[in-house]
Amino acid sequence: MILKASQRGGGKQLGVHLTRTDDNDHVELYEIKGFLSDDIVSALKEAHAVSKGTRCKQFLFSVSLNPPPQEQVPIETFENAIARIEEKNGLTGQPRIIVFHEKEGRRHAHAVWSRIDAETMTAKNLPFFKVKLRDLSRELYIENGWKMPRGLMNSREADPRNFTLAEWHQAKRAGYDARDLKSILQECWAVSDSKAAFVQALKSRGFTLAKGDRRAHVALTPEGEVFSVARATGKKTKEVRERLGAPDDLPGIEDARARLARELGERYLRLRREAAQEKQRDLTPLEAERRAMAQSQRIERSRLKQRQRERWTLETRARAERFDKGVKGIWSAITGRHAEIRRRNEREAYAALARDRAQRQALTQAQMKDRQALQTRIKTARERHAALLKDLRTDQQQVRKMERSEPSQARPTVEQRIERMRKGERPEKRERSRDKDRER
Repeated sequence: MILKASQRGGGKQLGVHLTRTDDNDHVELYEIKGFLSDDIVSALKEAHAVSKGTRCKQFLFSVSLNPPPQEQVPIETFENAIARIEEKNGLTGQPRIIVFHEKEGRRHAHAVWSRIDAETMTAKNLPFFKVKLRDLSRELYIENGWKMPRGLMNSREADPRNFTLAEWHQAKRAGYDARDLKSILQECWAVSDSKAAFVQALKSRGFTLAKGDRRAHVALTPEGEVFSVARATGKKTKEVRERLGAPDDLPGIEDARARLARELGERYLRLRREAAQEKQRDLTPLEAERRAMAQSQRIERSRLKQRQRERWTLETRARAERFDKGVKGIWSAITGRHAEIRRRNEREAYAALARDRAQRQALTQAQMKDRQALQTRIKTARERHAALLKDLRTDQQQVRKMERSEPSQARPTVEQRIERMRKGERPEKRERSRDKDRER
């Protein structure tokens, strides 16, 4: 499974993100350990309060565990991975939170540790944690027999289209998929060997090269969203400057946006609005179906949890009633019968826990299968409308090219040429050569 980690602060913001149900179909708080609080936001606030006794700003260590999308991964695999992450990074015994998210028919986990050692009031050092997690990720793929991504097999083949959460939100606002957007900019970079070629490649795809606020090269989408060329192409700022030169002669972001606004005609904007309305018409019923499915699944899980809780209470009471009381209880302790009953109860309790966990896992997998079928329909609709928007952008570029072409470059008609000759004007060399070719 892919492991992504970061040291960070902002406990309240992270807590809100982990509990969001608008972006996730299901959010399950699996474990809170080492905190006095029993909810995520309060526990992370507690970690922040403890960190005030130190100079540590990034007092949390957050890891997301993302298994392959086509695999049904049991809870035990997540638990094993989290325990190994904890051990490799020296976080054993530190307060932690485990949360499961389900989204678009996929299940992944988030684990968050407090880095602050309450006894020494110092932050746990995490040297080379990215390398450690990369190695552990390889081990998990091999142990579970999953198909390993090529980028994980060889870091030089890693997908250059990886993106941060901020980049994903920015691409979403512009109506792109974050990976597709990075692919566009990387293709433009790959096919160009100069500034002029890069500008032309960007224009052919509807982008504009401009100067950023920090004197860096940025690319503007037709919607006016700004993306760093260096970050999107995966190149160093120095490499970008060597190929494109200083950005001083490029328009600023506001000037570029103003120019884009002038170039976007009413017809194109109307078509974009119509396409957006069509997309909304197609996706609205699917989104309503998704919400209804999520609500139905939550009710079903809640009912299963309630039934299991009631059964656990009855079984626990029945196990407790096996013990003798009073004088018989003393005699049972002397003869060893009490210890035998206790061992039997422990075995049955463990078996009951395993049974309940298997039932929850079976229900989760069945619901995820239904959700994946719905997600296939949603993805098909999204891809259809993404293709429509791509066609609209292509058509817009053709219109721009036609508008930029000068009338003098167009070939004059026969009547225009005759009129010129009457006025004593000589036909241009290219026109005379065409006439000679035609005579031949």
